[in-house]
Amino acid sequence: MNATLATLLAAVASAAVTVAAEAAPVPAPVPATNAQGSAIVVQDQASLRAAPRDGAQQQASLWQGEVLEVRGERLDYLQVWDHKRERGGFIRASDVRRVALTEAEGPALLAVMRFVQDTPGAEALGIGLTAAYLQAAPAKALAGAEGSQAFDALGTFADRLARRASVAVPGKASGATLSAHLDVANGYGVRFATYEVEGRMQVCYEGEAFRRLLAMPVADAEQRARAALALTRPECINPDLPAHERAKVTTWQADVLERVEVANLPGYLRNRLQMRRASVWGAAAFQLARKNAADPPVAAAAARALTELSGVSKAELPDEDQAAYNDAAMRVSAVRWALVPATAPVAAAGNRPTLLTEPGAPGETCVLLVDAQHSAKAPLLRRCTYGVVWAASASTNREGTAVALAVQPMEGWRELWVLRKTEGGWLADVLPPAATTPETGVAEWAGWVPGGQQMLVAREARGQGRYRKSFEVVRLEGLTTERVTGDVAALPLFQRWQDPAWKRETLSLR
Repeated sequence: MNATLATLLAAVASAAVTVAAEAAPVPAPVPATNAQGSAIVVQDQASLRAAPRDGAQQQASLWQGEVLEVRGERLDYLQVWDHKRERGGFIRASDVRRVALTEAEGPALLAVMRFVQDTPGAEALGIGLTAAYLQAAPAKALAGAEGSQAFDALGTFADRLARRASVAVPGKASGATLSAHLDVANGYGVRFATYEVEGRMQVCYEGEAFRRLLAMPVADAEQRARAALALTRPECINPDLPAHERAKVTTWQADVLERVEVANLPGYLRNRLQMRRASVWGAAAFQLARKNAADPPVAAAAARALTELSGVSKAELPDEDQAAYNDAAMRVSAVRWALVPATAPVAAAGNRPTLLTEPGAPGETCVLLVDAQHSAKAPLLRRCTYGVVWAASASTNREGTAVALAVQPMEGWRELWVLRKTEGGWLADVLPPAATTPETGVAEWAGWVPGGQQMLVAREARGQGRYRKSFEVVRLEGLTTERVTGDVAALPLFQRWQDPAWKRETLSLR
């Protein structure tokens, strides 16, 4: 052939979208340049040999999805030319599927592609079959339902391959196979981004096929939903993006998710879309709050996040989606204080402390603890943070010796600041959601235990691949946990002293 399938894939894909968007005619697909046609390898580590017999020298080891040019037949072997390696040889006919890349063969290729789409482990083969179909099918078909199916399948293959590669164990045989499959996909013009996250590699599909699918008016709601979910995976946002670029990505993700109509989706797919919307709007609320936590758009974004999460039907939530539901709930919970307007500071009475906030260095917010004898110019305590201080969350115990405050340093991760009085003055301690690298989690104050020595805390977090939710009785001195349980009903102190407002508004009791 005088052109690679990668080039043809890009050209025909672009033509399909142009037809869909503008109804303009496009050239017919480029036919194969030889009468023998092409062949797609269907087996991993298929042998390309120097002669048509098992004992002949092995020229190369081929992987599923690779395309070869057929130049002849001998016995049960095909004589082929490998354009990628620039060498010829013989391969068993049973190790390949021959394709003519003609319009007449389009329906057969589409049928095989649909079958392989639901076969885990056959992603590289599926990408090869989809590329063959995009070359074989006429432009009119690519602009219709068949074209949207092809782009849906191509995106699904690439995204699933990226997910498999992200969890592969380096050095194992499966890792070598996945590396070869990624190389095959790259040969067809399918691109992947790779990020280092906590010492492991996160592989993500770049998403070109899904973007094209969303641009096609003929794409149905389920195809649009799958595309939107794949394009908005939170783990596929570059962790090294600066804050302003990350905000742009969040805005774009929200727009992508809004393009999908959820009314007619199956229950499980509607749940997935609403959970993703909840997570994205939670991130948007945090990013807006970093500029100004009092802006009305912050509360609007947080309200939208809560609305989307509330629309999730637990009865239609499969087991494999439970983790996504917990993550979405934590991301929404992290910004729920945006829905509570911060009241104006009340003048401190006696020795009862009050919290004030003021700008610090660029991007910083400073928390000041004052009372009747200590003004903002000489506060009891001053501590600054680059995180979002949710001033409405401030709660002082009855004895006036401790103040709890919610502070969110990053998306989906909210910590609990405990300002407490000691013999040497006031100190600020931080209680994180978990003692792990920050991923997703919330630590929130749930009530004060009379006596000024204990408080109630609800913590929920995912870190290092593990999820944990707990309800704890925490001693103020040193923030040590005295009692902990996963069932709030098992702690009598929790049942008796939990704060009514916390119980009414928290997402920990969902």
